[in-house]
Amino acid sequence: MIGRKGEHPGSTLLGIGVVCAVLTLTVPAFAQEQATDTDRGEDDTATQVLSFLGGAAVGLGAHEAGHLLFGAILDANPSIKGVNFAGIPFFALTHRPDLSPRREFTVSAAGFWMQHATSELVLTRHPRLRDERAPFKKGVLAFNVLTSVGYSVAAAAKAGPYERDTRAISDSLQISERWVGVMVLAPAVLDAYRYFKPDSRWATWSSRAMKVGWVLLVLK
Repeated sequence: MIGRKGEHPGSTLLGIGVVCAVLTLTVPAFAQEQATDTDRGEDDTATQVLSFLGGAAVGLGAHEAGHLLFGAILDANPSIKGVNFAGIPFFALTHRPDLSPRREFTVSAAGFWMQHATSELVLTRHPRLRDERAPFKKGVLAFNVLTSVGYSVAAAAKAGPYERDTRAISDSLQISERWVGVMVLAPAVLDAYRYFKPDSRWATWSSRAMKVGWVLLVLK
């Protein structure tokens, strides 16, 4: 992509560095869950469900924080806008409409970058997550995978609010939104496969390569 005159991807890379630092700070939280689970022994179902939902909430927060962080770094004036999807009122983070293609891609893709980063954090530190009693971590991973599936379906149908991330990414990269949906879906499917097949090296490295490729698109 060609950015505005004088634009340099350095600010975007700085933002990626900040995200990495934030994710590093979340490691103790994951470790604390493991220690707490060991102390508790067998928890009741309600507690595990709440922990799972808490992980999903963190996944949602990380996704939206990615948009807000890069929106602020790139002076995109991020804001919250009420939207309607299939008759259900919801909200979307939006930004000023006059961004260059590179900035548009970065702000719109940042939510997926955060999903990729948190999923990788969980699966790298806990490759056999399926065998652990770790509902919080499973909630984070489940949110990331299911959200990517949802975005992929919406992209394939070109459905949903105008502010959807896949449409903005499609416009900024000047490719079909359906291809963006495939790009969103592929690493999520591989991460789900890794959850069930933790010894699969090809799935692990293919997933990581795709996630790195998502970031490198900012240099196009």
